[in-house]
Amino acid sequence: MSTSSLSATSPAVGKPWRVAVAGMVALATAMGIGRFAFTPLLPMMLHDGVVDLATASWLASANYIGYLVGALLCTFQPWIWGRLKGLPPVVPAMMVRAGLVATCALTLGMAWHWAALWPLLRFVSGVASAFVFVYTSGWCLARLARLGVPEMGGFIYVGPGAGITLSGLLASAMVAHGWAASSGWLLFAALALVLTVLVWPVFQRPAAEHLTAAAPLAPSTTTTTAATPTPLAAHDKGQMASLTVAYGLAGFGYIITATFLPVIARGVLGNSVWIDLFWPIFGLGVMLGAVLATRVPRDADMRLWLAYCYGMQGLGVLASVVLPSAFGFALGSLFLGLPFTAITFFAMQEVRRLRPLAVASSMGMLTAMYGLGQIVGPPLVALVIAHSSSQALGFTLSLSLAAGTLFVGVALYLWMLRRYPMAHTVARA
Repeated sequence: MSTSSLSATSPAVGKPWRVAVAGMVALATAMGIGRFAFTPLLPMMLHDGVVDLATASWLASANYIGYLVGALLCTFQPWIWGRLKGLPPVVPAMMVRAGLVATCALTLGMAWHWAALWPLLRFVSGVASAFVFVYTSGWCLARLARLGVPEMGGFIYVGPGAGITLSGLLASAMVAHGWAASSGWLLFAALALVLTVLVWPVFQRPAAEHLTAAAPLAPSTTTTTAATPTPLAAHDKGQMASLTVAYGLAGFGYIITATFLPVIARGVLGNSVWIDLFWPIFGLGVMLGAVLATRVPRDADMRLWLAYCYGMQGLGVLASVVLPSAFGFALGSLFLGLPFTAITFFAMQEVRRLRPLAVASSMGMLTAMYGLGQIVGPPLVALVIAHSSSQALGFTLSLSLAAGTLFVGVALYLWMLRRYPMAHTVARA
C-alpha cells in the first residue's frame, strides 16, 4: 500500500482502531523504549561496570529533566509561536514523527561507550518522549472524539505498558545469554526503528491539518452534556491548579520503583529466576489498566477514579517494603502498573473538561509537573542511600516516602471532590 493511500484523511486512518493502534505503537516506542528501556538495562550496565548506582541515578534524572523541558516546550509553544513571526505552523503529526526519529537515534547512541555524552543523550531522549506523548495524545484523542468514540482513547495508553513488557522480556533473555548492555541498546534501537516505520504512514500531514489539528475540539453533539463544561468549570483556576499539583505528586510517587525495581529485587532475592520478571509484570499491569480504563463511563467523575488509582499505586509501592519477597515484588509491580497510564488517561479527560479551549498547553503543563516529580526521585535515592547504614535501608526509606506522597495525592483528590462538586447534570445521548 502506498504512503499516499495511508493519509490521515483516508478512510483507513479514520477508523477508530487505526487511530488507537497508531497512538499505542507511538507511545510504546517513545515511552516503553525511549524512556523506560533504561530500567531493565540498568542491572546489565552495573554488571558491565560502565556505571555505578550514583551515576545511574543522575542518568535517570537527566532523562526526566529532558521530559520536563519537552513538556514545558509543548505548554508554551502557542505563546512562543504567537510572538515569533515567520515560523511554520506546528503540525502535531509531524511533531510525533520527529520525536520517534529522535528516539531511534538517541537509543542507538547509548550503545556506544560515550559515557560523557550519555547524560546529554538521556536528556534529549526525555524531550523527545514528552513531545511524542503530548502530541500523540492530543492528535489521537481529538480524532477519536470526532469519530464519536472518545472512550477508546484509553487504548493508546496500552502502548507504554506494551513497550515496558517487551523491553523487560528482551532484557531477561539477554541476561540469560550473557549479552552486554551495549548490545541491548542496539537491539532496542532496532526495535524502535521497526515500530516507527509501522506507524509512519498514519501520522501524515493532511492538507488542512495546520488549520484543524491543533484547534480546540468542539463539543460533540453525540456525546453527553458532561463533556460540555460550563463557563465556570472551564475557567476555574483553582481546580486546574489542584489537578496540576496532584498530577505532579504521581510523578514522584511511582518513579523510584519504576527506576530501581530490578536493582532493588536483585539486592533482596539474589539470583532468583523471578528477578527479571517483575518489570514485565509491571508492563502487563500497565496494559491491563489502560484497557480497563476504557470501561469507565465517560460521565464519571474522573477525580474519584484518580483517587482510587493513587491509592492502588501507594499500596504497590508499600508492598515492596512490607513484603520484600518474590510475592511482594510481583504484587507491588502489578499494583504499580495497573493505574500507571489510567492515571494519565483520567487526568487528560479532566483537562478536556476544564480547559476545552487549551487542551494541548494544559496537557503540557500537567506533563511538566509530572516530569518535575520524576526528577526529584532518583537523586533523592542516591542521597538517602549515601546517608543510610545500608543500601537496603536507603531504598526502604525512599519507597516509604514515595508511598506517602501518593496517599497525599488521594487526600487532595478527595478534597477536590468536596471543594469543587460537579456543576452540571449528566444526560446520556
